[in-house]
Amino acid sequence: MSVDWLGYAFAALIATGGIIGFIKAGSIMSLLGGIVFGVLSAIGSFQLSKNPKNIWLLFGTYGTLAVLMGVRFLSSWKIMPAGLITGASLFMVLRLFLGFLWPRNKNS
Repeated sequence: MSVDWLGYAFAALIATGGIIGFIKAGSIMSLLGGIVFGVLSAIGSFQLSKNPKNIWLLFGTYGTLAVLMGVRFLSSWKIMPAGLITGASLFMVLRLFLGFLWPRNKNS
């Protein structure tokens, strides 16, 4: 059983970004969004660590985050934070998809 360290790091990035958005701009929505999506990502990473086929919570979380932040990026064209989170979320969706198609061998 392998631990999804990259997923946990992504969850920490999202939660930290929400906290920083609250501190810098006073945005309650950034705080709530960061905490909710960070916790969902951490729970999904835990599930993925237990069962590599259990990707659906993560797929929904990463996909929703990519769409929400992608729309925000397209309306503002600001790399921070919308472009960064959009790119990172799309990377995580691609990683999940490829990991589901081609799972690792347990012996390697």
